[in-house]
Amino acid sequence: MPPITPYIPQTITVHLGTPRSDAENVTVSFSDYVKNVASSEIYPTWDESALRANILAIVSFALNRVYTEFYRSRGYDFDITNSTAYDQYFVNGRSFFTNISRLVDELFNDYLRRPGFVEPLAAKFCNGTTVTCEGLSQWGSENLAQQGYNSVQIIRSYYGNVEIVNDAPVSGITSSYPGRPLRRGTSGPGVVTTQVMLNRISQSYPAIPKIPSVDGIFGAQTEAAVRKFQEVFNLEPDGVVGKSTWYALVRIYIAVTRMAELHSQGQRFYTNSWALTDPINEGDRGVKVEHLQYMLRVLAEYIPEIPPIAIDGIFGPATRNAVIAAQGRFGLPQTGIVNFQTWDEIYDQFSGIETTSWRDPEDFPYTNAIITGTPPRNRYARTTTLTQFPGTALRTGNQDPVRQEAPR
Repeated sequence: MPPITPYIPQTITVHLGTPRSDAENVTVSFSDYVKNVASSEIYPTWDESALRANILAIVSFALNRVYTEFYRSRGYDFDITNSTAYDQYFVNGRSFFTNISRLVDELFNDYLRRPGFVEPLAAKFCNGTTVTCEGLSQWGSENLAQQGYNSVQIIRSYYGNVEIVNDAPVSGITSSYPGRPLRRGTSGPGVVTTQVMLNRISQSYPAIPKIPSVDGIFGAQTEAAVRKFQEVFNLEPDGVVGKSTWYALVRIYIAVTRMAELHSQGQRFYTNSWALTDPINEGDRGVKVEHLQYMLRVLAEYIPEIPPIAIDGIFGPATRNAVIAAQGRFGLPQTGIVNFQTWDEIYDQFSGIETTSWRDPEDFPYTNAIITGTPPRNRYARTTTLTQFPGTALRTGNQDPVRQEAPR
């Protein structure tokens, strides 16, 4: 899993072809990469608001590729390609436009993300004329700028409710792999990361047992979860997290959270354990209460006795009533207090249906980004979500050969 706090890499390695092609890799400074792509993708004569919006999209998409280790977790020795069928248009050795270069120097360490999420937005875009997509339209952004939209308004008109992170720190690219195999008896941050990834992956692959306590200690339960993960994904089931298992975990974690896609489920609750550390009761507040409310909200869609509640992190009377209803439904003492037995029962019921539940972006923020303008879904629909690897044929750059020649 990538580090929790995104940073701007000092350099980025670009593969000059499709991922599997026998093409050259070039390593350039991150700011020069953004200047190159921007000078290749958009016209320098466009309104500055459109230029800013496009540059922020370019930065954010590239950072998402680095942050998710999208290619390196698959065994490649580069961070991004210059193929517009996969990534962004980069022309090795080209010159930059002066005004674009100036704007990039100002914006290269700013990026987009969903409110409450960690990772940079996978801000896909297309030219909007010969090719259209669900992300930003390059020509459309210029049209909006001509109508008086500023860069933030342009961005939100295409990506919905996003925020701009300013002045992110700059650092060298480092591998997320801890540097040594993790095995029974190991402890530390790498084990925490392993436990978090396994618990999230197990929501989509229930054969993998949950690790009740994310405590950073590689014990018997963590080893059992690692072995089952290795069996499911055809790795040697030795219970040891070596480099190949680590990057398999990263790759599957990115897939199930869709972090490399525009509508990411994201790293919203990265360090949260699904286990309860202390009982919670009416009057309590915080993330763990929000976690409880989320599970009850999912259960309410399936169990009529449990009333739907708001997910606000405040354990008020409505949450207490929902807890009592759940306790009655599951044959537990109806105290309204969430002790370990109540939490475990709610979690067990929730985990069996979470991946197939109806997911409203506002009601279920644990599994959906909040995207302005998303049509409301049928409240009674139940659809099964099949988890797949992020698509490798997504259109993000510009495929119009006439359009590509103009800015060079």
